[in-house]
Amino acid sequence: MAASFFDQFNVVRIIGGIITNSSIMMLILLSFILIGSSTYKLIPARTQAIQEIVYTHFLELVRDSTANKGTQYFTLIITLFTFIGGLNLLGLFPYVFTPTAHIVITFGLSLSILIAVTILGITLHRGNFASMMMPSGAPLILAPLLVPIETLSYISRAISLGVRLAANVSAGHLLFAILASFGFAMISKGMLVLSLAPILVMIFITLLEIAVAMIQAYVFCLLTVIYINDSLSLH
Repeated sequence: MAASFFDQFNVVRIIGGIITNSSIMMLILLSFILIGSSTYKLIPARTQAIQEIVYTHFLELVRDSTANKGTQYFTLIITLFTFIGGLNLLGLFPYVFTPTAHIVITFGLSLSILIAVTILGITLHRGNFASMMMPSGAPLILAPLLVPIETLSYISRAISLGVRLAANVSAGHLLFAILASFGFAMISKGMLVLSLAPILVMIFITLLEIAVAMIQAYVFCLLTVIYINDSLSLH
């Protein structure tokens, strides 16, 4: 029974061996985004008002974090938040596949972001971009020790950014499956009163997972803004 907990993470090929349940979920989310963005009105409804609040917050976040140097990257940040947050929330529905629970998806995003900000830094600062690998004010004699450490720390950004998201999402889904199996086993054996405990915990965990889904998307975007600012300002 324990092995079946991981069945929810299986990637299933559906159409022609090319289209999978993961890609279908991304296409569904993209369709929702396109449909939603085409229904904006001058007098916003509740959903549009919430979207405008989110847009305003992220615009201010990008401006404050980059000292108004990176406002052109606002579109990237809000798109990342919508994409990751949307997939996280859709994954909370029963029988819905969650692409962000797979490290191949999250690591692909984080590695792409690291490569992009590195190219941005090299394009803007040329050889001076290498100064990021040497902390300012540190004695030059420590360079052979600090440069490899800083380089490794810089490269590990891609791993930490992707693993954090996938680990938190997959852990929540596994917890759902385990608690649901406990509740189902108790109900099937006639222990209705005892089954209330895992059911009540699942209700609490559901609310917690909704918060985690959005927080993880926010943290991913926040760190992306910080990495962009590092490339812009060489911090």
